[in-house]
Amino acid sequence: MKLSVTRFVVKPLFSLLPTFVLASVAQGQVIEHIKVTANRIDTEVRQQVGSVAVLDKTYLQLTGASHIQQALSKVPGANFARGEGQEYLPALRSPVLTGAGACGSVLSAVDGIALRAAGFCNINELFDSPFEVAESIEVIRGPWSALYGSNAMYGVVNVVSPKVDVFADRLAVNVGPHGQLNGQVSANYQQQQHGFRLDAAVGKDEGWRDDSGYANQKLLARHEYTHGGFSVTSQLTLSNLNQETAGYLVGTDSYKNRKLAATNPNPEAYRDAQSVRWYTRVENTLNEGFSWQITPYARYTSMKFLQHFLPGTPLEKNGHASIGVQSLIDMQLSSQASLQFGLDSEYTQGFLQEFQAQPTQGSEFLQATIPTGYHYDYDVSATVVAPFMQYQRQLSEVLSMTASLRFEHVSYDYQNNMLAGRTNDQGEACGFGGCRFSRPESRDDSFSHFSPKLGFIYQLNESNQLFANLARGYRAPQATELYRLQREQSVADLDAEQLDSIEIGMRGELGKLNYELAAYDMQRDNIIIRDANYFNVADGKMTSRGLELYAQYGLSDTWFVELTANYGEHEYGNAATYREIDIVGHQVDSAPKHFGRLALTWQPVDEISLVAETLYQGRYYTDAENQHGYPGHQVLNFRAKYQWSPEVDVYLRWLNVSNKAYAERADFSGFSGDRYFPGQASALYLGAAISY
Repeated sequence: MKLSVTRFVVKPLFSLLPTFVLASVAQGQVIEHIKVTANRIDTEVRQQVGSVAVLDKTYLQLTGASHIQQALSKVPGANFARGEGQEYLPALRSPVLTGAGACGSVLSAVDGIALRAAGFCNINELFDSPFEVAESIEVIRGPWSALYGSNAMYGVVNVVSPKVDVFADRLAVNVGPHGQLNGQVSANYQQQQHGFRLDAAVGKDEGWRDDSGYANQKLLARHEYTHGGFSVTSQLTLSNLNQETAGYLVGTDSYKNRKLAATNPNPEAYRDAQSVRWYTRVENTLNEGFSWQITPYARYTSMKFLQHFLPGTPLEKNGHASIGVQSLIDMQLSSQASLQFGLDSEYTQGFLQEFQAQPTQGSEFLQATIPTGYHYDYDVSATVVAPFMQYQRQLSEVLSMTASLRFEHVSYDYQNNMLAGRTNDQGEACGFGGCRFSRPESRDDSFSHFSPKLGFIYQLNESNQLFANLARGYRAPQATELYRLQREQSVADLDAEQLDSIEIGMRGELGKLNYELAAYDMQRDNIIIRDANYFNVADGKMTSRGLELYAQYGLSDTWFVELTANYGEHEYGNAATYREIDIVGHQVDSAPKHFGRLALTWQPVDEISLVAETLYQGRYYTDAENQHGYPGHQVLNFRAKYQWSPEVDVYLRWLNVSNKAYAERADFSGFSGDRYFPGQASALYLGAAISY
């Protein structure tokens, strides 16, 4: 790894460590025993070699998120950019990720199983997750491909479903402006070794912009059986989303005009998505030193949406069906060493169609090269086979080591259902040398990769520790990058993306201070980007270096302050050109150097909680040439909870208290210039939850 460790990781971090280390010698509180599933088995945060954040049910219920970005704002390194409706673009120790395969850089999962199959991700896929009724949300930052495989390159967002005995028999309702209504209901039943649980979540929003809004429904049905050291957990999850999408607002600083911000230049845009997921996890502990688990699962997804962001606004239909199995054996080799190993496999059948009903508007070139009719129609079958292992050893009383390795093989069988080449769907050539889109001949592709991880934890005392790890993450090209080609491309000569990372950090408790501090240095190679000719090419490089801090401090018995602070530098590192401009050393677009959250909580009595938070977004460039940008913003929110009785909680949420004009997302298009998803004006929401 060619990483600038000394300059960008060691010096910045260790300049801050002496204060923590000296203070920790005199402190003696124990790190909070929070369970996470990062190692495929329940372990504590302090046993994780790396940065893990857990959003618990208390925080999630107080936040009352109608969009997952609202919950993730507390997580260091997470800078998700909210789109319209339930849409978003992810960022986890990274720039805001865009493009056909960007969704493959952060793994989205529910109970450790990916929401979408490898190679078939969607940039907005977390809207399928039941985050509204989650027991917790785990966010793992940095490469975790050794255990999760392809797509866990920058990290993992894992939504943990509620167990049978977690906040059962609960009804919650939240209402707000523009017809917003969100409701959740949970019920459970237990009889001897059996437990049953049902969770439902519904959401409706008529939209604050013209011709926008959404309605979604989610249902979870769960069964748990336990007998001695044997357990079986089965869960069925259904989701449906119907969304009328508001498009980008075009024009420099147009988001500042309140009247203009409420308009919708793409009233015809929409997104409909459905998913069905099932899994059964069988676990057996034979003795204290040996256990195993096996998890067969199946998923089905279907989606259609109008691509309002493309010339011609074609309609895309896609979907896939998968069956797979995860397995794990956990062995205690000795009092000082343990070994986990297993095999993951998955088979998927997917499809994609793109159809344009209306003639393209705009220049003569666009009209000639983007005709009506079918642009793409193909099927892809994919197979994934991945053995993995993890070895943990206590090297001394204060030093432990974790070593992980995964080998993953991904193969695609692509079948083109149309004429190959750059013609329209009737076989007729387009003007100006051919159609903008290109369909490759049917073919097979495969990718194989090793993902290692090595980490250490040094226990300073009972409540403070240092950690360090080296890791390699990767992602195989997505099907859309390989087979949805542009212009004269006939074959996508792409390789798997690879990310090498080194991270060191410190976490623990110092009196009333709970903290985690981490520094990272990463190099990403073979980045699949769309160049100036709209080709997908795999020769991109990028370096990322940063510092993350989460701190919670008790000012008194009733006042608490929380800080999430992020500093990052993301730069292009190769000699590729973009629109004839050399971008080596340029800051990556949509990558602010600074962003974070500051929250102040007052809890005068147990029944009342008041939280004021400010979300800060630093300035960033909106193009690779670094010629256009967004100045950043600060948004103030206020939340309150009052426990009316042991069974009834009342909530108030006031978002954008100062009525700040800002953009949730800004970028620059060569076709239309500066464009934005404007942020909503000040809005007040009321809610109540009843336990019965």
